[in-house]
Amino acid sequence: MASINDYLLWRGDIPINRKFKFNEIDSMILARFSYLLFNKIKMHKKETIFSISQKMKDIPNEEFLYNGDKELVTHLGSSNRFKNLIVTDYVKTNDKLIEQQFGAITIHLPNKEIYISYLGTDNTIYGWKEDLNMSFMDDVPCQLAGRNYVELIAQKYPNKKIRIGGHSKGGNVAIYSAITTSEKIQKRIIKVYNYDGPGFSKNIIDKYCNGNIIDKIETYIPQDSVFGRCLNHKAKMQIILSNEKGIFQHDIYSWQVLKDDLIKLDKNTKMSEEIDETLTHWLENTTIEQRKIFINTIFEIFYSTNVNTFGEISKNLTTNIAKMLKKYQKISSEDKKTITKMIKIIINSSISTISKNELVRFNNIKQKYFKKKLKEEI
Repeated sequence: MASINDYLLWRGDIPINRKFKFNEIDSMILARFSYLLFNKIKMHKKETIFSISQKMKDIPNEEFLYNGDKELVTHLGSSNRFKNLIVTDYVKTNDKLIEQQFGAITIHLPNKEIYISYLGTDNTIYGWKEDLNMSFMDDVPCQLAGRNYVELIAQKYPNKKIRIGGHSKGGNVAIYSAITTSEKIQKRIIKVYNYDGPGFSKNIIDKYCNGNIIDKIETYIPQDSVFGRCLNHKAKMQIILSNEKGIFQHDIYSWQVLKDDLIKLDKNTKMSEEIDETLTHWLENTTIEQRKIFINTIFEIFYSTNVNTFGEISKNLTTNIAKMLKKYQKISSEDKKTITKMIKIIINSSISTISKNELVRFNNIKQKYFKKKLKEEI
């Protein structure tokens, strides 16, 4: 089994050129690139991937967001395929007050192309809340920042074609920035890559997901995908083999590659389908206001700890749990009723989905049995 880091060892010596073109694995690597710890180093207006790799070599592995990131930046720095690519326009604008967690960076490819990489969800509490706000908001701050960024970059580099990509929330922002920008910029976009990012509200789908830009969007999800099945998608979706299980498949270092391609599967697992049906049922049977109260109240409890990341909560778990319980006691009885109701809907949706699917499976088995018996009698 092999990952994107293995791909860099196999193909890292071959530059991006007409003979060995930019591919979906190259894109996934650059989508992950925006997660690296640029805030830990001094970034100049123009860097190379090699110079960034050199600056990050002394950062301890445990400070990177995911296992595999330190290995990735090390391999990139020694890779002929990537090390000489110019990197510009790094931004990171986290704002707890407006619940925005956003980051982006631009990589300059051969043949007058640029790749805009959007950062996915980090470990901040408000970053995760921004994700969940998508269940009751059509536009969240990181999406609007993403559109502003692509328009700024398009204006700054007017003679370059554009590729856009991101993993997790970054994939959602990549799509949003592409579908909501001007038609003039859309014509310059070669392709948009979404790696297990959530979808959009029906309003956004109906308003923007039309025209030729949809044909340029590619969404990749693992077989047990949870995040990538959230909300609505209109673009084509490809299922990728992961060697992890369940929610841990969201880690793209678990996604499997063979030579120059991601390993594709025909369909998602039963678990992923059931989660998709449960979430769909939950959205269809709750109001926007109910979802807003549910999510805001839960995160008010997290915010009561006065820390910024879930990691900080776990470091002093006993004290922080006490703070959260104290906050819960102060929540109004009406909001508590809403939380209880929402949890019941999620549980009931899950049970009904599983029961329905089990009935379908039972009927399929029954039909196969009777067909077999009929053949035997004939």
